[in-house]
Amino acid sequence: MNDQQSNLAFVFPGQGSQSVGMLTNLAENYPEVKHVFEQASDVLSFDIWKLIQEGPVEALNKTQNTQPIMLAAGVATWQVWCNQTNSRPQYVAGHSLGEYTALVAAEALTFEDAILLVAERGRLMQEAVPEGIGAMAAILGLTDEQVVTICEETANGEVVSAVNFNSPGQVVIAGHVGAVDRAMVAAKDAGAKRALLLPVSVPSHCALMEPAANQLAEVLNPIAINSPKMTLIHNVDAAAHSDTEMIKSLLKAQLSQPVRWVQTVQHLQNQEVEHFIECGPGKVLMSLNKRIAKGRNHLAILDSSTLENVLETVND
Repeated sequence: MNDQQSNLAFVFPGQGSQSVGMLTNLAENYPEVKHVFEQASDVLSFDIWKLIQEGPVEALNKTQNTQPIMLAAGVATWQVWCNQTNSRPQYVAGHSLGEYTALVAAEALTFEDAILLVAERGRLMQEAVPEGIGAMAAILGLTDEQVVTICEETANGEVVSAVNFNSPGQVVIAGHVGAVDRAMVAAKDAGAKRALLLPVSVPSHCALMEPAANQLAEVLNPIAINSPKMTLIHNVDAAAHSDTEMIKSLLKAQLSQPVRWVQTVQHLQNQEVEHFIECGPGKVLMSLNKRIAKGRNHLAILDSSTLENVLETVND
């Protein structure tokens, strides 16, 4: 019998946490990891585990590859957790693409449907904005309001907007290359500690993604989505929803609207969540969450050692 814990939240990362060789240790110790990737490879008709193990990194970072790979990585890590303990989180959330992983964990979406969805999502995003047209950059050390104003003032008829409110003092912007460059210069002039271009091939969560969002809605239409069996907090409004048509609407909106991660974590904090567990490769969300929900327990499942640590902490 599984036991949902009201003080426990699992969060699933999106693009940016991938790396060549990731999950090697978990795969060596837990056969379900390879099994999940075999399932995904069968659905996609290419060996994504081989790409993870051998690269090249340029192929790993292509949006249409990264999205199904990161979803499979999160689901594989989740499966390892589920096979090791009966403890389940009452709350789940995912950053951007990670929201699809959270839907799988919450049994609202089948893994096979999710893999097909995110592969198509990645393809539509890449086609909406060819490489070299769009860009994303992280702005560190300014307030949300400052970054929003800078984007408005530097757009000059192009698209640039604040798209990921990741943590206090860290906002990601996206849009046309020229507009992003202008905003980065203005951010530095305004006192930003850093303004860094991100190694992504599409400008996610901005108005340039609206054509892809409309096409994604058509892809989502026939997909069966169930009410989540856990409380799932969505990116667009930092709220939970059980209506399946509303969930589809939010997944469409997510492509061209900001990821409100600070509000998402604050919402979970207000529900008295004590343990925030990042489920998937890397520690990106753990790092962000520490700056948002100070004083709470933040851990990540990266390998067999960190898994044991999380198991001891949660089941203590």
